[in-house]
Amino acid sequence: MSEMEPTPDARKTVLEKYNKGLVQIYTGNGKGKTTAAFGQALRAVGQGFRVCIIQFMKGRKYGECLAAERCLPNLTVHLSGLDSFVMRDHPAPPDIELAKQGLDLARKAVASGDYDMVILDEINVAVDFKLIPLADVIDIIQTRPPTLDLILTGRYAAPEIVDLADTVSEIREIKHHYNAGIKDRAGIEY
Repeated sequence: MSEMEPTPDARKTVLEKYNKGLVQIYTGNGKGKTTAAFGQALRAVGQGFRVCIIQFMKGRKYGECLAAERCLPNLTVHLSGLDSFVMRDHPAPPDIELAKQGLDLARKAVASGDYDMVILDEINVAVDFKLIPLADVIDIIQTRPPTLDLILTGRYAAPEIVDLADTVSEIREIKHHYNAGIKDRAGIEY
């Protein structure tokens, strides 16, 4: 090795610096946080990345899940909730148990080395509703492999999570068709 050539350790440090995994948060009261995360997943899959999405507090296969199953073999989606709303102050025992199972899946997915990106959809709400502890989510963020991209979505992102993020986007509602009495429909809400 010449004196000008970097050592293997120096190369590894440079690669890690420029291939640093990012922590991104999509939060706020507006529509489109999950959609933004799935768009990021689609972009990553298009570049050959392997992506895992764990959807907290969701038990229905929305259109994006169905599309992933049909067309995107590098995109894995796990549902970790019921197909009903969770009562903020009185979550049902199954809601709590499914959120804990989702958290276990998240830990495994992050640590596995099988994925380049992991998306924890609605995890901010699961924390805010006290379905899972904030400390556990912080631990996942802080102990993830250095090149893993991690995306967390949902309203009510805790300030402690925001502080750890590289990118935070707040999606704000200005106007929503629900307020005009227009119901949810396939291809728009699910």
